[in-house]
Amino acid sequence: MRPLIFPPCFLLFLPLLFNHASSSNSQPYNAIFSFGDSYADTGNFIRLVDGFVPFNVFEHLPYGSTYFGEPTGRSSDGRLVVDFIAQALDLPLVPPYLSKDQDFQNGANFAVIGATALDFEFFEQHNILGVPPIKSSMNVQLSWFNKLKPSLCNTIESCKEFLSKSLFLFGEFGGNDYNFMLAAGKTIEEAVSYVPTVINTISVAAESLLKQGVKHMILPGNVPTGCIPLVLTIHASSNKSDYDNLGCLKEFNAIGFQHNALLREAVVQLRDKYPEARISYGDYYEPIIQMLLYRDQFEPFPLSFQMESCQPEFADGGVPLRVCCGAGGSYNFNLSAVCGVPGVTACENPFTSINWDGIHLTETAYNYIATAWLKGRHVDLPILI
Repeated sequence: MRPLIFPPCFLLFLPLLFNHASSSNSQPYNAIFSFGDSYADTGNFIRLVDGFVPFNVFEHLPYGSTYFGEPTGRSSDGRLVVDFIAQALDLPLVPPYLSKDQDFQNGANFAVIGATALDFEFFEQHNILGVPPIKSSMNVQLSWFNKLKPSLCNTIESCKEFLSKSLFLFGEFGGNDYNFMLAAGKTIEEAVSYVPTVINTISVAAESLLKQGVKHMILPGNVPTGCIPLVLTIHASSNKSDYDNLGCLKEFNAIGFQHNALLREAVVQLRDKYPEARISYGDYYEPIIQMLLYRDQFEPFPLSFQMESCQPEFADGGVPLRVCCGAGGSYNFNLSAVCGVPGVTACENPFTSINWDGIHLTETAYNYIATAWLKGRHVDLPILI
């Protein structure tokens, strides 16, 4: 009989097949508090802009179709990283803070689609135009948490006890800051020059929570922006040297790489200052690169990334990563016909795709990242203790 041989990279995806095998009721977390942007928002944005945005794509199918069967405000076909982590810890899905009549004793989600690390006023002062005037920045989210906190605990000691048994997912932040800068006409170099300011803002905010007694915190980094179909479409180049071997735009990936390097340093500094706390850097960048790099080697397996048309073909404009929910174009992404708009459909099997709508990931991709963090891959310290 021919022996069964798995390619080495299959080990990277093995957790997908046994996602909840190691979850335990003995975990030290009684609650999850999540902050960030569209990679973590479970429904705040649709409530925040209700009545102001005439047509919100995130309120329409096929968003939410894979797991929930209806749109929930998540910018994916199903669950996000925070959802998989909650389920693995036997906790309820984390409700959005702006939802009504919710019990937040097991946590709250403050993340908002489009949220920035820097406040809106910062962009105004630096003449960075085009940033939506939506109050959802990192400091706004922190103010929401501080407003909610008295309903969770009422003394300094009881709050320290409560927070010490909670898991804080603080980010990702920064990606939208750089995207707004680029959209306003800033160069890549100018956007990179703001990275230390963004990182310092994140670090100060994270420390404000640690001072209150938080003992378990993950600070996620940025995704490889140069691999996002939206960016690949807007900034398509005829110069082959602008792309890496995966078909991603190297110059745009440099922003996330620099951001993540400085965020790692900030995490180390926080860990030195608060040695009693478990503070980790959570990696989005490398898992996405790994999924792209090994996408063709998993066709026999149930949760495979079968992406036949993802090989870079620069003569045809390049197709390094096709979108599941889109309408035409080199990457199945069209700015005039985005996911959620009538007539735009999703691929038949979203689990075979990495990117959902041109910006965000599919449930399967989030599953892989969450499972990695739970087990101690692509994160400094495993969530499961």
